[in-house]
Amino acid sequence: MSDAPNGCEHKTSRLELLIERSIFNSRWLLAPIYLGLALSLMLLLIKFVQKSYTMVVHAFTISSDDTIVGILSLVDLSLMGNLLLMIMFGGYQNFVSQLDFDGHKDKPDWIGHVGFGELKLKLMASIVAISAIELLKNFMNVEQVSNHDLGWSVGIHVTFVLSAVLLALMDALVGRAKT
Repeated sequence: MSDAPNGCEHKTSRLELLIERSIFNSRWLLAPIYLGLALSLMLLLIKFVQKSYTMVVHAFTISSDDTIVGILSLVDLSLMGNLLLMIMFGGYQNFVSQLDFDGHKDKPDWIGHVGFGELKLKLMASIVAISAIELLKNFMNVEQVSNHDLGWSVGIHVTFVLSAVLLALMDALVGRAKT
């Protein structure tokens, strides 16, 4: 038997239900953020086209090292775009709503099968790759990069690598503990 006066238990249940529904529905507040990331993808495309155009126009006048650095910049932009897509698809799928394009011939295999833990690992792998490209660009321009900046680049990259390894290790330990 409940200690609450008649009617209070019913009101508490309605209030609790209202709070829970409000919290659950608040996930839709993330949807505009994912749309904003889609716009950011457009910005990356603009920068990619701009960089490509500049490289083509100056193809016969720039050094091979500058060409390599330019290509690394394009790869960097591509990886950043991939990172944005992973965040948009994975975040929306995991936190907002199921993406409904079953049967679409171009649907990436990983959508709908990647949990939050796997998404974190994919994101960290992308961040490490982006960091490695930035580090490689610095090494390609080692004459123009100060030792201080180069040291920071190496330190940041090593930090990202160690973070990714530790994250993968934690996920493996959690996965092992669940079985």
